[in-house]
Amino acid sequence: MSKGKILIVDDLHPIFKERAIEMEYQVDDQPLITRDQTLDIIKDYEGIAVRTKFLIDKELIEAAPQLKFVARAGAGLDNIDEATAKSKNIKLLNASEGNMDAVGEHATGLLLSLMNNFRKADQEIRNGKWDREGNRGYELKGKTVGIIGYGYMGRSFAKKLSGFEVNVIAYDKYKTGFSDNYAREVSMEEIVKHSDVLSLHIPLTSETRQMVDEEYFFHFRKPIFFINTARGEIVSVKAVLNAIKQNMILGAGLDVLQTEKSPALNEQDWYAELIASDKVLLTPHVGGWTFDSYRRISEVLAEKLKNLR
Repeated sequence: MSKGKILIVDDLHPIFKERAIEMEYQVDDQPLITRDQTLDIIKDYEGIAVRTKFLIDKELIEAAPQLKFVARAGAGLDNIDEATAKSKNIKLLNASEGNMDAVGEHATGLLLSLMNNFRKADQEIRNGKWDREGNRGYELKGKTVGIIGYGYMGRSFAKKLSGFEVNVIAYDKYKTGFSDNYAREVSMEEIVKHSDVLSLHIPLTSETRQMVDEEYFFHFRKPIFFINTARGEIVSVKAVLNAIKQNMILGAGLDVLQTEKSPALNEQDWYAELIASDKVLLTPHVGGWTFDSYRRISEVLAEKLKNLR
């Protein structure tokens, strides 16, 4: 007997559908479906699976009286109205474990590229300029890396750094007693006092939105390399650019921005300055989106679906 119907509204690896069918769910895989089309039919489904296509908000949840779970193919739940879901006893499944290695590696790559001027040096050579002194870099060995948020992503980044002979310290407002072989738990005061590198690994919430502003950088005791592979809305781009101009930030690796995708991105008043800076390295929100994590995320979701009570 079928356990119910699941609607897939986004591009998920086929393994999720295959394993859900093995669990005796009926699965409608419609990656091209629109939000309006979803609103028309969601009343017939016990589950919905999504990546980032659209919000699972109050309107959609209330249009789905049979909905028992939302499967989010990724780490964050910021595109889901958690309060409304909780009020209706709808389970939220995510897959932080599925892309934590991708994010950890991406953050490490951004950091190494910044510290060694890879992008600037590459562009200069392609334009006929050979400047060794202007591209002299920094070594990671002996540096202190501060991590904000020590969940799956933060710990993965710390683990990736373990071979570089660095001092990794971590702060998490919602955890205690998490020191391990890869990072030492510290206070925020120690983060701002000792960090040579700062990397964010926290979710987007009402509390963290625009958390990193100009005042935030002002507290750091020495210039830092700054990495954000978490959520763009946590960080003010203008604050990053101003901190670079004031030599508070030596280089910024940003996989996420407070406004993403063109043409909206190109219309921001900070965009021209952002792309002109040779102290900034940009990637298009792909830190957790590798060929490997594409499958792994769906495997993790399927396992959580299997264990759903």
